[in-house]
Amino acid sequence: MINTSQDSSIPSSSTCLLPDWGLILVEGADASSFLQNQLTNSVLGIKRTLSPQIANNYDAVRLVGYCNPKGRLMASAWLALFPVNESGEDRFALFISKDIATAFAKRLAMFVLRSKVKVSDVSNDWQISGQFSDNTEPDLGLIKNERLGLRLPDVLIGNKSYVRTLMASETSKHNSELGAANGVWSYLEVMSAIPRIVLATQEQFVPQMINFESVAGVDFKKGCYPGQEIVARSQYRGAIKRRLQLAHSMLDGVAAELFAPGVELFHTSDPLQPAGMIVLSAKSPVHPNRVDYQIECKLEALQDGEIHLGSINGPVLKIDPLPYPLIEI
Repeated sequence: MINTSQDSSIPSSSTCLLPDWGLILVEGADASSFLQNQLTNSVLGIKRTLSPQIANNYDAVRLVGYCNPKGRLMASAWLALFPVNESGEDRFALFISKDIATAFAKRLAMFVLRSKVKVSDVSNDWQISGQFSDNTEPDLGLIKNERLGLRLPDVLIGNKSYVRTLMASETSKHNSELGAANGVWSYLEVMSAIPRIVLATQEQFVPQMINFESVAGVDFKKGCYPGQEIVARSQYRGAIKRRLQLAHSMLDGVAAELFAPGVELFHTSDPLQPAGMIVLSAKSPVHPNRVDYQIECKLEALQDGEIHLGSINGPVLKIDPLPYPLIEI
């Protein structure tokens, strides 16, 4: 469970469209072994989930990454196994940032070769939505037979634990009653401190630089995958000097573009060189004049001085505690 100490004024539940999310389907007799050789996390033995069941827990839902040969993350995704029926071939669903889905699907398809695998970017054919609730379980009534659903780690805000469920349905069968993207969903994602790669942050981070190994996104016991040697070396030789942190700043008339992923950070001790960048951000529904961030930054920048957003003259970032312990490197 993800934990944060802020007081909560968040609605008890909501379901909304997530237009920034996309979906890639990887299916076929060799889909499992194919993905095993491509992703940072193991997919072998993952539990099959038949709709309308919701994939839940590590045995059925995995956070995965895809790296370039230099070990930099090109994509991250939430993965589950949804066969069409009990006797059907494997069909893996990867919930991913929509702005990188097409290019990532094409890259995966390059390595299919003679494997019995089909990679499809269905982001424009399926509708992605999200549900959060302070109840202990998601609303199963929202998961119809033609929908895919997976449960993300819960987020604790104040004294309330919020269940989060990602859902996908073919657009011809989608729920037209859903509202537009809900800022609370984005806020909960930021406060989870679980990163998501978007177009602006592609190939910027070795997994450990954004705590990917500490949120169960890397399996160091699995076989090779692109960039695996770099990722393993970073883990066992203690070469990581940057980490993902939670932070916040006050709005105070700051331009909206300064809140976007990829915006660089600057430290007072070295104003000419970036000290990190924004990974994700969201306006706080708890404090209306505040923006919360996931940032990647140099560990030495946390020791003293100030971290500024966008430039050395930009807003000062205040660092907040992470909701989980880091695996020591």
